[in-house]
Amino acid sequence: MPDYPFTAADLEALRAWDTPTICNALEMVAPHRRGHGFTLRQLVPASTTLPPICGLARTGTIRAAAPSGRAAEVDRAARIGWYEYVAEAAMPTVVILQDLDDTPGTGAFWGEVNTNIHKAIGAQGCVTNGSIRDLDMIAQGFQLVAGSVNPSHAYVHIVQYGQEVTVHGMACHHDAVVHADRHGAVVIPHDAVTKIPSAIELLSRRERVILDLCASREFTVAALRDALSRADEIH
Repeated sequence: MPDYPFTAADLEALRAWDTPTICNALEMVAPHRRGHGFTLRQLVPASTTLPPICGLARTGTIRAAAPSGRAAEVDRAARIGWYEYVAEAAMPTVVILQDLDDTPGTGAFWGEVNTNIHKAIGAQGCVTNGSIRDLDMIAQGFQLVAGSVNPSHAYVHIVQYGQEVTVHGMACHHDAVVHADRHGAVVIPHDAVTKIPSAIELLSRRERVILDLCASREFTVAALRDALSRADEIH
């Protein structure tokens, strides 16, 4: 079993904040990651009210525009192998599924059945450039952040799993830590996980100086200039 520099409780704690806040903290604790490691294009959340998800990445690729060309038993074995792969995790997971079709989302992998299966094997949700469906029947509490909504399976099938994938500009490898919500997703370096809460606390104190001024009757640009300077001095 891999030795992680964080616990499942550390990952659960990060669900208290939205993904933009996690990105803000990463700018402080991992400044080299400021320009990459997150989704770059808009995704469609299955729910705008579910809390963020955070877990170990389980990566894979799918296609749906045409049949796999494999025997039915080979397709079934690939699907079962995928489920076993997702289930064999030391902590809760987030699925990162890349649709390889020229038109991603031709067929939906995610709907009522697969969300319930994946919830049962420890996944909190999925980030994909593919499509989703059955929006009213998705497993309770299971979040999907996807490229599109589509009514059909088409010929959807698992191609490969466990490799590095890219979803809307976010490269992600097996066992990376992923945080996601309705805004998108970000990969958190392992050594940054336990540093994020204190960074958020510091950033919140700095922002409070600005926000309190904005809400007061004393707001002026000159006062804002002073507040920005005072915020920078908070450590």
